[in-house]
Amino acid sequence: MSSYDTNLFKEKFMEKLAKGYNLISRINNFNLSYDDLGEGSVPLIFLHGFPFSKQMWKEQLEFLKSSHRVIACDLRGFGNSIDEESVLSIDLFGDDLIQFMDYLNIDKAIVCGLSMGGYIALNAYKRYSDRFEALILCDTQCIADTPEGKAKRYKLIDEIALKGTEDFSKGFVNNVFFKDSLTEKKEIVEELRNVISSNSMHIISMGLRALAERSESCTILSQVNIPTLIICGREDQVTPLAQSEFMNKNIEGSILRIINHAGHVSNLEQAHEFNKHLHEFLK
Repeated sequence: MSSYDTNLFKEKFMEKLAKGYNLISRINNFNLSYDDLGEGSVPLIFLHGFPFSKQMWKEQLEFLKSSHRVIACDLRGFGNSIDEESVLSIDLFGDDLIQFMDYLNIDKAIVCGLSMGGYIALNAYKRYSDRFEALILCDTQCIADTPEGKAKRYKLIDEIALKGTEDFSKGFVNNVFFKDSLTEKKEIVEELRNVISSNSMHIISMGLRALAERSESCTILSQVNIPTLIICGREDQVTPLAQSEFMNKNIEGSILRIINHAGHVSNLEQAHEFNKHLHEFLK
């Protein structure tokens, strides 16, 4: 074996060793936590919603890891990607995504974002479209907050500063799940409640601020020229189905899949159907 072949073998071996759960990479001045499983020429990167963590994608990673390279990361400040100092913004999350791809030597990826993860995906696509192979937008929207919506988020920040996050977490969980899920899928509901509660008061407040100050991305929808899948729970009250229908209408060639008996976290509430739509799209 030549020295070139030996070095190549070592590089591939080290890449395999570097795959797994709860890995850490130092990017853009913070330690980003991520899971990296499976093999594939074009990775699928999952971006979670607010105020969740990469844990919300575990069913999708387990389902796809035998056929694709799948990566789920904790966004800056959330989960195990601890950052209590930075001023969070959708722009910053988008920059983090691209630097994370650079760190892993990923030229192009399929990016799947739910809710805030979708905002980040569209934001990054607007600025770095050449890094995207395809888009998957789940229970999300392209609009910015209305003045009323922005005021409501800042009111929540003030309430959290006075009372802590317990009331916020309880109300948030009740809003993101379809009503039947709250009674029939209590284990999933409790898991998500624990994920929300694990975030600091500071990070939840910073996340709300980032959502309130985000820019719209509706004006770029006509420029999206890559395969795009849009998934929405029929009972989503946070980013209603009408918003997904709007994106579907304005992204030429995009596919819309509606999941019954699901609210804002359709990948958790109806994981089997959600995974089926992912698999069909990836084929």
